[in-house]
This record gives sequence, structure tokens and C-alpha cells, in this order.
Amino acid sequence: MTNQVKIFDTTLRDGEQALSASLSAKEKLQIAQALERLGVDIIEAGFPVSSPGDFKSVQMIAKEIKNSTVAGLSRALPADIDACGEALKVAEQFRIHTFIATSEIHVSNKLKKSQDDVVDMAVAAVKRARNYTDDVEFSCEDAGRTEIGYLARMVEAVIAAGATTVNIPDTVGYTTPTEFGGIIRQLFERVPNIDKATISVHCHNDLGLAVANSLAAIENGARQVECTINGIGERAGNSSLEEIAMILQTRQAMLGFETNINSKEISRTSKLVSQLCNMPVQANKAIVGANAFSHSSGIHQDGVLKAQNTYEIMTPESVGINKNNLNMTSRSGRHVIKHRLQELGYKDTDYDLEAIYAAFLNLADKKGQVYDYDLEALLFFDQQKHDQAHYQLTYLHATSGKEIIPSATVQLKIGDELVTRCETGNGPVDASYKAIMSMLGHNDLEVVDFKLDSKGEGADALASVSVITEYKGRRFHGLGLATDIVEAGVKALIFVLNNTYLADQIDQQKNQQERVAGV
Repeated sequence: MTNQVKIFDTTLRDGEQALSASLSAKEKLQIAQALERLGVDIIEAGFPVSSPGDFKSVQMIAKEIKNSTVAGLSRALPADIDACGEALKVAEQFRIHTFIATSEIHVSNKLKKSQDDVVDMAVAAVKRARNYTDDVEFSCEDAGRTEIGYLARMVEAVIAAGATTVNIPDTVGYTTPTEFGGIIRQLFERVPNIDKATISVHCHNDLGLAVANSLAAIENGARQVECTINGIGERAGNSSLEEIAMILQTRQAMLGFETNINSKEISRTSKLVSQLCNMPVQANKAIVGANAFSHSSGIHQDGVLKAQNTYEIMTPESVGINKNNLNMTSRSGRHVIKHRLQELGYKDTDYDLEAIYAAFLNLADKKGQVYDYDLEALLFFDQQKHDQAHYQLTYLHATSGKEIIPSATVQLKIGDELVTRCETGNGPVDASYKAIMSMLGHNDLEVVDFKLDSKGEGADALASVSVITEYKGRRFHGLGLATDIVEAGVKALIFVLNNTYLADQIDQQKNQQERVAGV
């Protein structure tokens, strides 16, 4: 049996399901590209049948990603499987991941079918998926609470039908490591054709055991782990990719397993996912938390200064936490910016150098030194500006003070039209938002959450504003970065407006297609 463990990342599917607002297609693509640089073997891009937007984002990712296999999720239903096949067919390599529940709790109460019926559905789903690709994964939902005899029967049947990967999920995070490892071991003992497929695991963290259960499964024969960046996901989340990868790397001599993960990309990918998903990482989070490599105790500090491995079992550099030795200031030229973007993994075709350089100079004039995280933020917002530019900020002036009524004048370019509004409010951000809302001509958008943070360190750090809005029954997340808090807040709202505009465009296209089909 191979010692290579495949990493199946489901940040964009299971992780995204748990967010307070959906990611845009562009945000999902940016995360997928980061996962590709990280060395993820399989990227589960989404659930194509769930919405036109998800279909489009899966299709976009499938077209752009070259070095990782792109997967789509489907229930064991023909329409779901066909949607996966259609969305993924543009990929160089893709996988259809289909599933059905197997525990008696789910079979009786949710599916209301017999065990025989469920096996038949699973086999039919795998066979249909094989019409699109030879790379088919089948998941036994709630396998952790499934009677072992029936679970073994299901695994044998779907492998015989053509499944090349079979996933054994602890869907509700119920099992303990000894128990879950035992399930995997028994399957290898009971299923005669198990050597024809890769056994995978997908563990949830309801009892804080997702990583421990995944590791126990690997030690008992599993060779694929399904996980997410920062452990995000339904309820208490999933097994954390960075923890699995660094356990196998740090304890490789003892465990003997390897992955394709480029660990030096871990910190950067974690920060990107945290920012775009609006999910802060707790300070004491293993591997990527702010305190993961911090030492407060005098005894610890003394030990680390004398020998780093006294209190650090891995180095910060091993997960990509490096000091920035290249000073980027207003005196830096275009070649420096291009060089840094290349080192960060971006191709020339990923950005407009002139636009990025102009934004860089503007930022450098305001804060002095610009860092890698600033540059990536500029790149992302440049892409937003060019790809989702129905609303663009062209002018902003806000005033406030102890004896002054806060007011704001905002000018937006909406399509081809320049629109200007001036409003007062409880503060400059409130006044700016009222000015923008008055331009929309409807009252469908409501801001339900507003968070202010800093991007970087020190008094000159970028202001980072995150907003959550309600729009036509859906939630949208917006990000804004600027050295000025009011400007960051306005940019976050404009970010949302462009995403709602795109969502409306997709819905209109779908309605038009349905009308044509009806005719």
C-alpha cells in the first residue's frame, strides 16, 4: 500500500456552506488558485446543481485549474450527476463526487427507503457518473453511525459499479479515534474488492476530534483525507488541512506518510481564506493562529533564543511565515512589483501591471512601506474593479467632528452614468452609506453586519472593513481595504453592490432560458 496521502480540499463546498454570506465566483476562483499553489490534489469546487451561480463558479474553476483535479458534488440523483458532468467537462482532469446516506438514522428518517433501495441508488449513481469520467468518488454519508455489515456491503457494491474512491465520513463528528480507526480497519478486512479503490475520510469536528479521527483512519489504511483551510465547515467545522499536512510532515519519520502539500504556502492560503470568507482565525489555532509561534513566558523566550527547537517543533518558515526582506516603497519600480507578484505565484496574465503599479504608488505614498499582503489585496481589488465594474467609486468626501454634523458626498459611476449624492448621518460611514443607498432606487439591500479590522501591523496598517448584507433573501459579503476607514467602508459596500448586480444578471439569464424553454 502506498504511503502517499491525497489531500482533498472542500473549503469551496463544505466550507462555503457554513459562511454567513456566499462567495462570488471570482472569490472562489482566487481561493482555488491558492489551493492549487498549495499542492492540493483534489479541489471540491462546489455543488453545481444547487444554483446557477454555483454551476458557473465550478465551471470557471474547472477551466482555470490545471495542476489539481477539480471535483463537483452531487446527490445520488441523475440531474445532480448530469449537472456535475456539464460543469466539469471543460477541465483537464475532473472528478464527480456523489453520495447518499447509509446510517439507519438517515435511511429510515430522512430517505424513508429500505437499505436495498439505497444500495441500488448508489450503484446507479456511480454508473451514471462513469459515463462522464473514470474518476468517480462515492460517499457513505454518516458512515460513522452506520452498522458495519451494511457499510461493508455498500462499499463493495459501489466499487464493483466503478467507484475509484470511496469516502467514509464521520458526518456528525460522533466517533472517537479508536472507534473510527476500527471502522476503517474492519472495512479492509470485510470488503473483498477494497484494493480496487482509494479509501477516503471526511471527519467533522463536533467533538473536537476531526484531525485525530482522520489520522487514525490514515494509520488503518485510508489514503485520502477530506479537509478545509482553517478547518471551516458545517457546524464546528471539518478536519483542518494545515493540521493534517503538518502532522504528517513534522512526524514523518514516525508515521511514514507523505503529501504533496507545499507547506510554505499554508500561512498565505489561511489568511486569504480567512479574509474572503469573513471568518477570523482564533489566535491559539494550531499552525496558523497569531500565537502559534509566539512565546510569552520568559523561560520559553530564553529557550528559543538559545535553541529554536526547545519550544518550536516546526519553524515559522516551514508554513510560510517569513519576514519581508524586500522593502517596497514609493521609490520602487514596476520591475520590483512584477518580481514580487511572480514570487507570490501570479502570472503576467493575472493582472494589469500598470493598474497595479498605480494603485501601489498611491498606497505607498499614504503608508510608506508596502508588504506582500498589501500587494495581494491590491491585486484582488484590481480584479474586482475590472471584472465586476458596474459600480465604481469616483469621488468621496466625508466630514465629522465633535461640533460638526457628519456628512458625506459620494460619486459613483453606475454603468456609464456618474451619480452624486450628499447625505448626513450618525457618522461619516453612515452618511456615506445613506448617500449610496439613495442612488440605488430600491430598498432591497440591508446592511446586517459591519466589522472593522486592520490588515497588517502598526499605525499605518490598512483598514479592512467587512460587511454582510441581505438582498432578495440572500446574504452577500463585501470587503474593503484602504488607509482611510471611511473609504474602506465605502469600498466594502461597493464590493457587495457589484456582487448583487452579477447575481441579478445570472438570475435574469436563467429566467430567460426558462421562458425560451417554455415556448
